[in-house]
Amino acid sequence: QVQLVESGGGLVQAGGSLRLACTASERTFSSYAVSWFRQAPGKEREFVVAISGSGRRTRYIDSVKGRFTISRDNAKNTMYLQMNNLKPEDTAAYSCAASRSRGEIILHSDPLDYDYWGQGTQVTVSS
Repeated sequence: QVQLVESGGGLVQAGGSLRLACTASERTFSSYAVSWFRQAPGKEREFVVAISGSGRRTRYIDSVKGRFTISRDNAKNTMYLQMNNLKPEDTAAYSCAASRSRGEIILHSDPLDYDYWGQGTQVTVSS
């Protein structure tokens, strides 16, 4: 089973930037679509972004378009989320997830469509 480890979370001022990383334990990572979900206290888990196995297809929710950029380096078994112009409403626990589907046709936003999950990393944005 693929193991995923997130890093890069922290505390930043509004308008600041962070870069999250998700590293997989196996080279088969390149075969999986991967995504980021987030969950704030008292809120349901929310899909944020996804990227296909090849990296050629991406999907973003409207609230992060123009601010967040997802990318991957399959040679390093790593996926990145560059977050710029962070807002207090971005505060949440962020988790990466991988699907056995490559996502070249459809990138799913439902957590039930993902097979492997990381432990999560906290992002806190202060005013």
